[in-house]
Amino acid sequence: MQRVRLSSQQTPVLKLGDSQMTLSPKFRLANKSHLLNPSSDLESSLCGEPLIPGLPDDVAFNCLLRLPVHSHAACRAVCRRWHLLLGSKERFFTRRKELGFKEPWLFVFVFHKCTGKIQWQVLDLTHFSWHSIPLMPCKDKVCPHGFRCVSIPHEGTLFVCGGMVSDVDCPLDLVLKYEMQKNRWTVMNQMITARSFFASGVIDGKIYVAGGNSTDLFELDSAEVLDPIQGSWNSIASMGTNMASYDAAVLNGKLLVTEGWLWPFYVAPRGQVYNPTTNNWETMAIGLREGWTGSSVVVYGHLFVVSELERMKLKVYDAASDSWDAIEGPPLPEQICKPFAVNACDSTIYVVGRNLHVAVGHISRLSRKGTSEKKWSFNVSWHVVDAPECFSDLTPSSSQVLFA
Repeated sequence: MQRVRLSSQQTPVLKLGDSQMTLSPKFRLANKSHLLNPSSDLESSLCGEPLIPGLPDDVAFNCLLRLPVHSHAACRAVCRRWHLLLGSKERFFTRRKELGFKEPWLFVFVFHKCTGKIQWQVLDLTHFSWHSIPLMPCKDKVCPHGFRCVSIPHEGTLFVCGGMVSDVDCPLDLVLKYEMQKNRWTVMNQMITARSFFASGVIDGKIYVAGGNSTDLFELDSAEVLDPIQGSWNSIASMGTNMASYDAAVLNGKLLVTEGWLWPFYVAPRGQVYNPTTNNWETMAIGLREGWTGSSVVVYGHLFVVSELERMKLKVYDAASDSWDAIEGPPLPEQICKPFAVNACDSTIYVVGRNLHVAVGHISRLSRKGTSEKKWSFNVSWHVVDAPECFSDLTPSSSQVLFA
C-alpha cells in the first residue's frame, strides 16, 4: 500500500472559482457577479502577442488548458492573454470542454462535526489538490445525511435533492444543480413529494428518487423521476412497500434500493429493484439484500460494497449464485475511518473517511481459469491521499465524481 502526502501540514485549500452564492434561508439564489467578458477590441489588440513565445498559438493553447487550477492565480500574472484565459474559471472550463479535455474531480459533501455547517470540498484527482466551490443556497440547520446527491459525470453536473431541516425534522422538496463549467448553483423545480433519507440514482440521464421519510416522519413508498433537460418531475410506479433507504445503486439499467441492516439485526433488510423500461418494482434477491452491508459502487458492471460493520475486504456480488465474494487484496487502509463516502470512476474506487483522508482503490480483473462460464476474479490495491490538517473536523456525507 502506498501513501500520498500532499505537501506540508498546512496545504492550502483553493477556491475553484469566485463565490457566486450566499446562504439564503428561503432557498433563493443570490445575485451573481458578472463574468469577466473582455471586449472584442481588447482581444484583437492582443492577437499579435504570442501565448508562449516560440510556439504556435494552438499548441500553446493546448498547453495552458492543462495547467492545474491551483496554479492559475500565479499564472494570470504572466501576461494579459494568460489573464484573459485563466482569470475566469467559466471560460477556462468552457474551452477545455470544447477541445474534449476531461479530467476527474472528486466532490465531497461534508459537515463540520461541531457546528454542523455543510459545504463541498473538491479534490483534483489528477494533481491531488483540494479546492472549494460556492456554498449551496440552503438553510444552515439541516441534517447532512438527509440529502441525496447524484451526478451526470461527463456533463460536469451535480444534483442535491431533498434533505431535512434538523431542528424541526421537516423533510425538504429542494432540488439544486451545480454546473462545474459555470461554477454556480441553480435552484431546480421542486420534487413532487418532500422527502429525506431516500434512494436516488441516474439512469439514461434521468434522476430517479424513491421512498424515504415524509413530512410526518412516516416512510414513503412513492417514487418520481426528473428529466434535467425539461426540468420537470413525474411520478412513477410506487415501490409497493414503505421504506427509507440506507443505500442505492444503478446496475444493468435498474435502480437497486436497500434499507440496510438495522440494530438489533433481528429482521433481514428489505430491498426493491426498479426497472424503468417496464415501470415496475420487484423484490430484491435475498442474498443481495442480506449481504449489502455498506456503501456500494458499480465497477466493471459489478456491484461492490465497502462494509461499515467491520473492517473487512472489499466484496463483490455474484448474481449467478446470489452471493457475495471477498476480492483479493488488502482490506481498506486503517487510517480511513467511518463514516465513509464512496464513489468510483472507471476501475478506481474512492473511499473518503473522517477528516477527508481518501483511499484510492485500483481494481483489476482476471478471467477465472478452469470454469466453463465466463467469470471474473477481482483484485484491489490501495493507496491513501492524506488530507490537510484544516479538514480535521470535517465528516463526509456523500461523494460524486465529475469531469471537466
